[in-house]
Amino acid sequence: MSVLARSIGNAFRNKVRTAAVVAVLAVAIGLALAMLVANQAVAGKVAELNASVGTVLTVNPAGGQGFEGGGEPLTAEQAATAAAVPDVSTVVGTKALRLRNAAAAAVDAGAGGPGGQGGQGSQSATTVTTSLTAAVDAGTLGTRNQAAEGTTGATGTATAAPAFSVPVTATGIGAEVDTTGKALELTQGTGLGDYTVVSTGALLGTTLAEKNDLTVGSTFTVKDQSFTVAGLFDAGTAFGNNALYLTLPTAQTLAELPGELSTMIVTVNSLENVDAAKTALQAALGTDAADVSQGERNLETAVSSLGSVKNISFIAFVAALATAGLIILLIMVMLVRERRREIGVLKAIGAPNRTIGLQFVLEALVLVALGSVVGAAVASFASGGIASALISSNTATATVTTMAGQRGGPGIPGGMPGANPLGGASQLLTSVTASASPGVIAAGITAVFGVAVIGALVPALLTARIRPIEVLRGE
Repeated sequence: MSVLARSIGNAFRNKVRTAAVVAVLAVAIGLALAMLVANQAVAGKVAELNASVGTVLTVNPAGGQGFEGGGEPLTAEQAATAAAVPDVSTVVGTKALRLRNAAAAAVDAGAGGPGGQGGQGSQSATTVTTSLTAAVDAGTLGTRNQAAEGTTGATGTATAAPAFSVPVTATGIGAEVDTTGKALELTQGTGLGDYTVVSTGALLGTTLAEKNDLTVGSTFTVKDQSFTVAGLFDAGTAFGNNALYLTLPTAQTLAELPGELSTMIVTVNSLENVDAAKTALQAALGTDAADVSQGERNLETAVSSLGSVKNISFIAFVAALATAGLIILLIMVMLVRERRREIGVLKAIGAPNRTIGLQFVLEALVLVALGSVVGAAVASFASGGIASALISSNTATATVTTMAGQRGGPGIPGGMPGANPLGGASQLLTSVTASASPGVIAAGITAVFGVAVIGALVPALLTARIRPIEVLRGE
């Protein structure tokens, strides 16, 4: 009988014990694989954040921010200056538009709201008409924000402020990225192709398209020009989905402001160079011409929290792997003691130590293989839940720690109950998806087999110490 056949037969000699050993190994291996999957998922998310949002700087006109403030508009020449700053990878210019349909514009103009004589207007965005209807109702907050107070008639009687409409946010972009520098993720359709030329294509938020009964291929108008829906995107928020994207030259043409930019999205080549690039960029553009700001500063807290999850999951993976190795070691030591007579007989008839040792190693690998099959199935179902639990726990800890640091700090007496100090970064923590990919599972099982070989070699070496004459004399 070959060594392999004898090893497989020995593995199933005691079926009850084999089942128990496989069950215990399956739990240990399943936990190890689940932790490895969670570790890889978090590592990928950290790399994604460091390579995208964490390296993005936003340049606004000095004294301006979004639709508010003053200052002079940015220009294409300033974009070229920014691109020449050391460590800057890309510079994407944007041009903001506010779109209102004709009926809403008439109401707002008559009430003295935005677009009317009494409105404040915008320093960084141009208002134009469109056939689209906003997907977000103004409501109390929108009306209050657009009309500070009601009007007063000739008799002195105060009248209620009229209902205003929320504008549709349109952004001309020079590359397929959103206003935070992240790549646009389309749910349907395609991109706009060349973002540096005038185009009649547009990308619409899903709720804006639904509100106007538009799908990919449908048309709408902006400033009496027809545009075709090339694709739909989901920004994840009601405000973000009440928006559309055009190519940058198209937005500048609609605004009749060629070469003018509302903002610039600057990507730095690495997270380590962000601070230096920010300083150099501000110096190159001038403090009187532009304000350079980094995205969410609390992103560092998010990445730090994810890094903690990554470390915890790796330590748990190593611990589970060591546990599996210890189980194999103890089982094989027990088997060597039980089979002393069998080993003595094999050595008496001339079987070399390496053959006997190989038999025990193969037997251990058979048990590990069975445990790995069950453990992989366990990991495929449990890895997502385990990763979510680890991330939720660390998110709560980070939130409590940050609030404790804020409480009583300058300008925040007593803290702000109910506020999330991590801001939008908390959503980044919970957006990690752990999936048991074949590559990760294969890597984990390879590590398990490596530990199994090490755990089986120790009792295999014990066989070299068994002297046939002592075993046979004991019989």
